[in-house]
Amino acid sequence: MKAIFAAIALLAAAAPAQAGEVFGGLYVHGVDTPLTLGGSPEGGIDLQAGYRGDPIGGENGAQPYVFGSLNSAGDTHFLAAGFAWTFGQRVYVRPGLGLAVHSGSARNTDQPGNSRIEFGSRILFEPELAIGTRINERMSVEASWVHLSHGGLFGRQNPGLDTIGARFNWKL
Repeated sequence: MKAIFAAIALLAAAAPAQAGEVFGGLYVHGVDTPLTLGGSPEGGIDLQAGYRGDPIGGENGAQPYVFGSLNSAGDTHFLAAGFAWTFGQRVYVRPGLGLAVHSGSARNTDQPGNSRIEFGSRILFEPELAIGTRINERMSVEASWVHLSHGGLFGRQNPGLDTIGARFNWKL
């Protein structure tokens, strides 16, 4: 897992000095939503930090992103990468879709009483949705939701993980 988070640091260090934005925030880990199956056995607070590149193909293009999430309770940590789109100016909506690799269980046994989510796969889909507001030309804040699951591709069991929180964005 240390190698995964070292990769985040390398990607951030390799980014051009005057491109894109960095972001970070705090999230509640294991929130029950209609997309998770039953209560999550995991908890704690996630610290998420990442980098979002400039839009590809102009102002309304897809922004590539990479971020890591560390869990305070020692439950599932993950690294995600994908693309996000921003709709709106001062107030905006930012949907995103990526893939994530995680430190949790990749088993698919669905045994009662597990203290960890059994995701059924080491690589998961990572859809997300944020609603934000621009404070000024360089700063914005967002309320966001991040989901991890395999979408039912690797078995009937697909418990998923939802995190909900707030993040701060700083344009470079």
